[in-house]
Amino acid sequence: REWRGSRGGTAAGLWGGERVAGRGGVIGGSHACAAAPPLPRRTQGLERTEHEGFGGGNTAWEEEKLAKYQHSETRLLEVLEGVCAPSDFACHQLLERSEEHVEQWWFHERQQHPDFFQWLCVDRLALCCLPGTYGPDCQPCAGGPQQPCSGNGRCDGDGTRRGTGLCVCSPGYGGPFCAECGDGYYEASRNKSHLVCAECYRACGRCTGPEDSSCLRCKRGWVLHEHRCIDIDECGTEMAHCRANQFCVNTEGSYECRDCSTACIGCMGAGPARCKKCNKGYWRDGAKCLDVDECASAEEPVCTGAQEVCENTEGSYRCVCARGHVRRDGHCVEDKPPEKGFFDDVTEDEVVVLQQMFFGVMICALATLAAKGDMVFTAIFIGAVAAMAGYWLSDRSDRVLDGFMKGR
Repeated sequence: REWRGSRGGTAAGLWGGERVAGRGGVIGGSHACAAAPPLPRRTQGLERTEHEGFGGGNTAWEEEKLAKYQHSETRLLEVLEGVCAPSDFACHQLLERSEEHVEQWWFHERQQHPDFFQWLCVDRLALCCLPGTYGPDCQPCAGGPQQPCSGNGRCDGDGTRRGTGLCVCSPGYGGPFCAECGDGYYEASRNKSHLVCAECYRACGRCTGPEDSSCLRCKRGWVLHEHRCIDIDECGTEMAHCRANQFCVNTEGSYECRDCSTACIGCMGAGPARCKKCNKGYWRDGAKCLDVDECASAEEPVCTGAQEVCENTEGSYRCVCARGHVRRDGHCVEDKPPEKGFFDDVTEDEVVVLQQMFFGVMICALATLAAKGDMVFTAIFIGAVAAMAGYWLSDRSDRVLDGFMKGR
């Protein structure tokens, strides 16, 4: 049997209208009400139809002759019209599949179980749990179902049949029930039901206030001295660990490892003047490691190939071809254009003229054959002459011939 009301159509078509959110919110589907429950904890439809009758006329007569509106299927349909939003297909689908359950609640269970959401979604279908509970058996979340996690975090699996029930605290809060201030925060205010945590000075791990002099414990990379946290210079201790060709730079609460100059093998800072030892291709001039000019310092030529010259680079050198030469197949050869063929410099226009000259020769040959009285060759000759005349009389042929005659 399909639910039908004054608008006609099936239940899925009737249950459009305003989405009503109650304590449990609105569920997005029947597979898991993990994100939000599919039906409202309470519907405005119940309140809206509380004092209505079948036609808004003589209610006493209606109750006597047409049965009680308060418990009628007509009222049920009007209530259900406001449960789901028009576009919420999952909500409509859930109600349609739960037709027997909905009627069972409306006609037989409503007085004993006034909370429709809990009766259908939690108790009967076991899709989810009430807010503040979690897991297969809907156990209370950490901190209790009324105020899970002290209101300073969220319960893992809250309102679903999944999760651990443990608290995931909001930033600044800690403890198993999020009832304490976390590292780097202090109690700004507290009463029986609420705790407000504020951030400490950036170097403090624990503190009594926001000032830099109110530290009780320091974060890593700092050391406590008279309630103040002093930065530790890791570079001046054995706490820093950098690779062989890096140097240490102290930062607030930590340090950085940066690469040495390419002139160095090991260094104490940035630049070629802080090298412990000069790299290959460099030489020490006082405190600095300078590049060796291999091209100028070598007694014998370092580039021995034909037409090769030496070019100095940072820390090394390379052999390149002398001016006017290029490297081909591993050898330096003179950079000159390759020899051109007879037709390499012929332009497209000149090619067209040559083609026409060829056609002219062919026409002459055909004319010779046509002069002997052969009708086939005579017809071919006349066609070829007509085609050539059309071409030579065109603007393009004029331009081609003009260009050819003037050498362009």
